[in-house]
Amino acid sequence: MIKLTNIQVTFQEQNKQIHAVNNVSLHINRSEIFGIVGYSGAGKSTLVRVINLLQRPTQGEVVVGGQPLLNLSAKELRQARKKIGMIFQHFNLLRTRSVFENVYYPLRKSNLSKEKRKEKVLALLELVGIADKQGAYPSQLSGGQKQRVAIARALANDPEVLLCDEATSALDPQTTRSILKLLKKVNEQLGLTIVIITHEMEVIKEICHRVAVMDKGKIIETGDMVSIFSQPQEPLTRDFIQTANQTNRALEQILQHPLFIEMKDDDVLVQLSYVGSKTSEPLISRLYSQFQVEVNILHGHIEILNQTPVGNLIVILSGSYSSRRKAMDDLKSQKVHVQILQGPKNNMSLLEERYSVG
Repeated sequence: MIKLTNIQVTFQEQNKQIHAVNNVSLHINRSEIFGIVGYSGAGKSTLVRVINLLQRPTQGEVVVGGQPLLNLSAKELRQARKKIGMIFQHFNLLRTRSVFENVYYPLRKSNLSKEKRKEKVLALLELVGIADKQGAYPSQLSGGQKQRVAIARALANDPEVLLCDEATSALDPQTTRSILKLLKKVNEQLGLTIVIITHEMEVIKEICHRVAVMDKGKIIETGDMVSIFSQPQEPLTRDFIQTANQTNRALEQILQHPLFIEMKDDDVLVQLSYVGSKTSEPLISRLYSQFQVEVNILHGHIEILNQTPVGNLIVILSGSYSSRRKAMDDLKSQKVHVQILQGPKNNMSLLEERYSVG
């Protein structure tokens, strides 16, 4: 559906070249919700603007719906952009026009009759759950209501793609969830391909099918949600995920807790990550019954990503070196990812170093 190949975006700034996007290639499937996450300055907003050529790349190829956009004339590009809707962090509504008029605005040159245009606007307002506000003006709306109007307006020309550039960043958590629920509904009912740009992995986790992690103009990791959340490969990806599931905060509290400070010589602080059916198996009781390794659970949660359970535990494993070795090898054989956060008295065995990350 969307294919970006070797995209480069370079800016000249005070005799210095800035590589905002550096040799990025991406393929986004039709009707999927694809997330691009990164901190400020990562280049993600520049990249999303390449998709509809609001930002022309210095080099590379942009193909949307099988159509190479860089080859189009100005007139052809205007037509192609009608199939690519976009919503922004600050809504970009016309302040002097009503809700109805804001959504009607993209249809003013449509081939539809005036009556059909009105019907379409009302249907879109109904779809986004704001039909009762059609006569209101942006200044009379909440942030969530403004974003619903912006979504309705972006859908007016029946786009195949919807680009969302930090579309929930200005919203509170509860409103963010309602807007993400609406985007998921739009994706399912209309079959839209949705690209979400954000610095919040919590947003990605909520509705995306796949995600790309961006840093310093490059894509450093990409994959489906379950793979990324259960076995992230890059330190930055792990940082995003641990922030999203609050593991960072939990670990900070654990490190300050007397239970951790008083760890015995043979204790190891470990994070266990597991997927699917493993979340329902008695992993903890198995470690003791088969390997005589005691487990003290300090933090844990299970969440559902794309209908798949993903579990995370932070535990203290107590037992002899031999017992721990057998237990961790057994966990690995069951596809449980083991990350040692702290070895026994800062003196890990060579085997345990195999499981340590970062």
